[in-house]
Amino acid sequence: MSNEADLIKLYSARILALAADIPHLERLENPQGSAHKRAPLCGSTVTVDITCENGKITQFGQDVKACALGQAAASVVGANVLGLTRADLLKAQREMLAMLKDDGPVPAAPFAGLEVLLPARAYKNRHASIMLCLDATLDALDDAGST
Repeated sequence: MSNEADLIKLYSARILALAADIPHLERLENPQGSAHKRAPLCGSTVTVDITCENGKITQFGQDVKACALGQAAASVVGANVLGLTRADLLKAQREMLAMLKDDGPVPAAPFAGLEVLLPARAYKNRHASIMLCLDATLDALDDAGST
């Protein structure tokens, strides 16, 4: 496959559609926890705000300034994060890393939609941007003191 064909596959219509429709694209006014993450290679950033009750995310807000891949990941995470615990997010983070770096399977539900990012396995310089939202959400949970 040529480099041009690889890029077309990487930036599929589905990835671009997810990037154009990111849920919870607003910061929370009174978050219990917040975190800001930056991908050093590309400069993409994600800031996440959360509130929790009984260890579960009840409100979620995000400010996403990332490439289409990071935006697509933030879209899938944002669509599925409410009601989840730190353990749920940690599992998704580990599964996503394994999918990208070790040819592991697609993350389990509710994050199975991250399979759209399978073509990014070959682009190691994009992995950090893809992981930003999950990483920031876990850090926000830590900031909130949620276990």
